[in-house]
Amino acid sequence: MLSNPTLQSNTDFDVSLLEMLDIDIRPQDQLTPVIVAPAHSPAAVYIASLAEGSRRTMIGALDLSARVLTRGVCDAATLPWWALRKIHTNALRGWLISHRQPATANKTLSAVRGTLRAAWDMELLSAEDYHRAASVKSVKFKQSEQAAGRAITHGEVSALLRACAADPTPAGPRDAVVIGCLIFAGLRRAEVAGLQLTDYHDGSAESHRSAKFWVTSKNNTRRDVPVAPGLDTALDDWLALRGRWAGPLITQIRRGGHIQQIGITPAAVYNILNTRAAQAGIATLAPHDGRRTFAGELLDNGADIVTVQKLMGHSDPKTTASYDRRNDRARTRAVNTLHMPWTKSK
Repeated sequence: MLSNPTLQSNTDFDVSLLEMLDIDIRPQDQLTPVIVAPAHSPAAVYIASLAEGSRRTMIGALDLSARVLTRGVCDAATLPWWALRKIHTNALRGWLISHRQPATANKTLSAVRGTLRAAWDMELLSAEDYHRAASVKSVKFKQSEQAAGRAITHGEVSALLRACAADPTPAGPRDAVVIGCLIFAGLRRAEVAGLQLTDYHDGSAESHRSAKFWVTSKNNTRRDVPVAPGLDTALDDWLALRGRWAGPLITQIRRGGHIQQIGITPAAVYNILNTRAAQAGIATLAPHDGRRTFAGELLDNGADIVTVQKLMGHSDPKTTASYDRRNDRARTRAVNTLHMPWTKSK
């Protein structure tokens, strides 16, 4: 087994999944485990290139791929990724279509493509073999499919913020900022936890205030997200308590209201959201529900999908389209804004 803190075997692998590993790989194309140092592992190199918040998810995707392709014999650390050919990636795609949702399937295929690219960069795979294997098509969403989860209603948002406002400790404005970053900026929970003070530009030095976040996305790219009215006010309240010292924008708070100079974790974002949900008397929420609500509200309000894609940090507009909750009536209203200048004949 490869000893590597960046890429480890998934010990939580469900053994019952072996019964579903029914892909057809010819005997001559079977893959067998290898032991390599982390520096020579394309999977480890690919994982190391990702933002920290994405690594666990993509390790899981590679681990699943390796086990599917070898009927549980290899994991992400021991699969010879440079031996993958188009027959393997096509077989994996077929299995994913049968056993996983399209979003999960495409994320898994993206991880495999990234690892193949690393193998090519390391000169373990020829350009021809890389391009053929990586050319596997993404899984199409059905037209009726939307991103899983639910949107947070206006009433629920108000209840969450009332719960924060009722808290007299510094956790009140801090948690309001966390909730605002999810619902009114569309940030992922890892992005919320990763924000630094320098990532927030309050626009106070400008004549026309235009607050915004500089957000590091999953693929290590940076995007700017304007801060919605109200969220900037919550940020002002929080920063008045936190202070302007350099470090994490959103920090831990000890009992007694003592603000620490230590950032929160992505798991803490989940806990904060659901602590306030319980106080507000609403059902359990996932942080991604806030992101889903952000995209849905923007699209409902007439924002074009390219703008929403950029705000969300999506590399593929199809991913953004899966958040579109507008119904036939909304599409009809949109088309009715057009007019064909044709006069009925007498």
